[in-house]
Amino acid sequence: MPSKVFSAAVVGLDAQIIEVETDVSYGLPVFAIVGLPDKAVQEARERVSSAIKSSGFKSPHSTPVRVLVSLAPADLKKEGALYDLPIALAYLAASKQTKFGFEKRMFLGELALDGNLRPVKGALSFALSAKEKNFEEIILPKENAPEAALIKGIKVIPVGNLKETVFYLEGKLNIAPFETKTEDFLEKPEYQIDLSYVKGQEYAKRALEVSAAGSHNLLFTGPPGTGKSLLAKSAISILPSLSFEESLEVTKIYSVSGFLPKGKPLINLRPFRSPHHTSSEVALIGGGNPPRPGEITLAHRGVLFLDEFPEFHRDALESLRQPLEDGEVTVLRAKTSLTLPARFMLIAATNPCPCGYLNDPVKRCTCTPSQIYMYRRKLSGPLMDRMDLFIDVPPLKYEKLTSPDEENSSQKIKERVESARRAQMERFKNEKILTNSEMGIPQIKKYCKIDLKSEDLMRKYVDSGKISARGYHRVLKVARTIADLSSCENISFDHLAEALMYRVKEN
Repeated sequence: MPSKVFSAAVVGLDAQIIEVETDVSYGLPVFAIVGLPDKAVQEARERVSSAIKSSGFKSPHSTPVRVLVSLAPADLKKEGALYDLPIALAYLAASKQTKFGFEKRMFLGELALDGNLRPVKGALSFALSAKEKNFEEIILPKENAPEAALIKGIKVIPVGNLKETVFYLEGKLNIAPFETKTEDFLEKPEYQIDLSYVKGQEYAKRALEVSAAGSHNLLFTGPPGTGKSLLAKSAISILPSLSFEESLEVTKIYSVSGFLPKGKPLINLRPFRSPHHTSSEVALIGGGNPPRPGEITLAHRGVLFLDEFPEFHRDALESLRQPLEDGEVTVLRAKTSLTLPARFMLIAATNPCPCGYLNDPVKRCTCTPSQIYMYRRKLSGPLMDRMDLFIDVPPLKYEKLTSPDEENSSQKIKERVESARRAQMERFKNEKILTNSEMGIPQIKKYCKIDLKSEDLMRKYVDSGKISARGYHRVLKVARTIADLSSCENISFDHLAEALMYRVKEN
């Protein structure tokens, strides 16, 4: 009689239940695994056989038996070594070496040759899926238990090896469910760069504050060495802390990607991703075979900083357009469709020309007009239309470079940003969005009403073609954020004028 235990497979960021069925019969020695297994799953035959033998049981290789393992559903590709433990348990049950109840239990874990268990990726996704599918227990390696136990309402049983797992299932060993105290893993933020380290540039700092308060996209333009990169890197120090729900979102992404730091089951600091400009479209957006999250998903709820913006491959930059608009990216392949979250704040930095000194009052630009045209041509109009704030970062004089700037410290600005975010959280509590940048047309109509004087100003810019329809809505969202920073319920003419100043450059 075939045996059956339950495991799971990661599809995108979520887990899907996998049934591991095993049939054992006498005949020519065969150990076959079917159900679209990849190379790592096929190699489970050797790991499982050795682990079973090392744990004191009869392995498939020690007796002339035919073992067939089926991983269902058969049309879903199975990857990784996480099926070692369920395959071993299913074999032991099918060969009548053990007996246990499997109906409400999920099993995960990679087996070493001596029977010990190694951790797997995606434990948080597996625990969420197990809870949604009404499983009572999830049995997995000890190293994964703190992460899985973040999900309440399901028993997380940490095990160290195959023998210990069998004894627990047979009732010979009692293992208490693991419990994770969230406060034990809350990391206190220690930022390497404070905004006060950036001397001068008050205009750019104000724009960075507005950008952080509403999670708006920001482009810094200026010659080399004026502080563009330093400003971008300090942005993370003025962003509010992640809520528990946001922490789970980010932790889930990093767990599935295999980037979760060891000994840290919960990420409570906003991510800051800064890929090199040679990064490919797949690295930036996500994809591959099998599809994996890219940098824009790893920056979810945090900051994506693209330095040397025009130096990125044009196809990679153009692929940012849909995620910037929708807050998610859909990766389509021949046999796969995958939607990944990508709600990030984009900060980009660029020089005005290839040499960097166009319109510089001191240094002479050495670029030809055609070089400048080709350099700027890399940044298309549709992509630029999705940026919210355009900021010039000019060179500094010596007095500015050496003067203290305690007024613009990260802590003081962060307090104002947090106050603005609280106002947005209260405003959108029934809208399923968190920040002003996420507003759609219905929310803009509802929360971004302006007076007649402001309407006249907007009409002037729209009718003259200086801002597009998309730009019109983005200006309103930025103005709403500026009003929130001023603790104002309504958008005033001054708020709108400041938002326009960040977007439109007068000739």
